[in-house]
Amino acid sequence: MRLDIANKIVKKFDDEIVFLKGMISSPDTVGSIVPTSRTTARCMARQIDLTSDLPVLELGPGTGVITKAILSEGVKPEGLYCVEYSDIFAKRLVKAFPNVNILNGDAFRLDDVLNDKKDQIFNTIITSMPLLNFPMVNRISLIEDLLDRLPNGRPIILFSYSATAPVPTDGQNFKVKSISWVFRNVPPARVWAYTRR
Repeated sequence: MRLDIANKIVKKFDDEIVFLKGMISSPDTVGSIVPTSRTTARCMARQIDLTSDLPVLELGPGTGVITKAILSEGVKPEGLYCVEYSDIFAKRLVKAFPNVNILNGDAFRLDDVLNDKKDQIFNTIITSMPLLNFPMVNRISLIEDLLDRLPNGRPIILFSYSATAPVPTDGQNFKVKSISWVFRNVPPARVWAYTRR
């Protein structure tokens, strides 16, 4: 029992070290000084339509907290595609999730990253990218691109630390709704769902 607890502490400490290395190497791609909470990850993963045969796309998996929640929800590893910008995080993810499709690249250039899967339609897209770190024109362009990769009515699920949505919908061909505030996150996070109008 004590050995099990000790292993969990070592694993947690190891994850924090990897997170800090990733934050130092790519500060613009990390939105917080601590990883996303498991509560936030579960809230996001619950939005997946498990009756669909389409794969799931995750952008910015980082240390894999949300990846783990997606798999725990029932998504098969081969049905999950994760795009990670940081080399450090991507290498770690490949080891942690050997049967998941881990792609190292820029989510703003998805056609290049997905390569022969660039025309793939996804069940749900989940992202923990810190969108507020990017110019508004890039955020809008990303949402438009992602919605084109989803069946009509299926969502992009993301979170932010702001009371307002990170990409405004005025004058856009998409809408947003708040799914939940997650107070068991540091700092508290708000989960959003973007869909086509």
